[in-house]
Amino acid sequence: MSDLSPDPTAEPRILYEDEWLIAVDKPAGLLVHPSWIAPAKTPHLVGWLRERYPDEKIHTVHRLDRATSGIILFARNKDTAHKLQTAFAEREVEKTYLCVARGWIEEAGEIDYALSHIHDRIADAKADPDKPPQDAITTYKPLARVELPIPIGKYPVARYCLVEVRPKTGRKHQIRRHMKHIFHPLAGDTKYGEGRHNRLFREELGLHRLLLMATELEMKHPETGETMKIQASVADDVARVFDSFGWQGLYPN
Repeated sequence: MSDLSPDPTAEPRILYEDEWLIAVDKPAGLLVHPSWIAPAKTPHLVGWLRERYPDEKIHTVHRLDRATSGIILFARNKDTAHKLQTAFAEREVEKTYLCVARGWIEEAGEIDYALSHIHDRIADAKADPDKPPQDAITTYKPLARVELPIPIGKYPVARYCLVEVRPKTGRKHQIRRHMKHIFHPLAGDTKYGEGRHNRLFREELGLHRLLLMATELEMKHPETGETMKIQASVADDVARVFDSFGWQGLYPN
């Protein structure tokens, strides 16, 4: 199973809801909305929400890559959707991700590297497919390291690190592309990563997914103005591997 194949046993979870918004924990591999990259009847999160709230029009506010798991927000009315979209555009929403990167990152840093636009024929139907690269900023902080006694390529061991990442902008595949840019691609990333490392995680560790998780979101509530923090735990199979690395206590559970 590639990092884009949904786990048929994984179900979305409602993390928070009130009369204005819904926060969902999206499993890895599940589409947020219908896309040309998958057959027409492929399950997607918007469809799951429509079944759960059949009398409402649920509004998509932002995106998560299909391969990424974690927190995604939806609005329950058009006005709240506009307020949330404005908050994201003005960088008033703090998003925190956990990821596993190839190699060891020694210290925290910031990636300021413009990214070209990736055009989605459905989601970006009205956008200019030829627009120039857009500014993109990501901060990162290494949390832990592991060295596995598994030869890979010319190296006698395999090294990885757990990284906390905070994107300051919201470009498509931003974290994945930025981590590749600094030569630390993500484990399980079949588009921007390395096949031999992805195979190691599949064959040796039993993980068939991209190791990128949206674990925390902090913002002011668009209607009440109160500061709110939403957290999502990592999946059980990921927690199992993290614990085997000695990374207990470094991820939400």
